[in-house]
Order: sequence, then C-alpha cells, then structure tokens
Amino acid sequence: MIEVVLTSVLTCPQCGHARTETMPTDACQWFYECEGCHAVLRPKTGDCCVFCSYGTVRCPPMQDGRQSGCGKAS
Repeated sequence: MIEVVLTSVLTCPQCGHARTETMPTDACQWFYECEGCHAVLRPKTGDCCVFCSYGTVRCPPMQDGRQSGCGKAS
C-alpha cells in the first residue's frame, strides 16, 4: 500500500512565491490565489488540479494510482 502525502509546496509561476498547503482528499482544488502577487492559479491543460500543476507533490488520487486524478476542471 502506498502512503499518500497530504502536503505539497505550491509555487506561483508568475512571482515564484511558495507556500506549503494541505491537499484536500475529497475534492479537487481548481483555483488557488497566490499570497505573493494574488494571481489566481488554475490547473494546466491535462492536469486535474493546481497541486498537479504547481505543487511538489501530485494530488492524493494521482499518488494512489487513480489515473484520472480527482476530476477534470471545466
């Protein structure tokens, strides 16, 4: 069994501000406001959430092998 990591460091691609956040296990996080520059981050095309796009650790569903991730942003 794989141990799922629940924290990830999100790094803003615009200003480089980084912050450790706890990932939700029951829903995707499709938006995240950077504390540094207040840009609203959204998942990159093909990623299911902001953690998969900008985090040091992918979201819990991707970590435990659910290939579809936590869902697709619309």
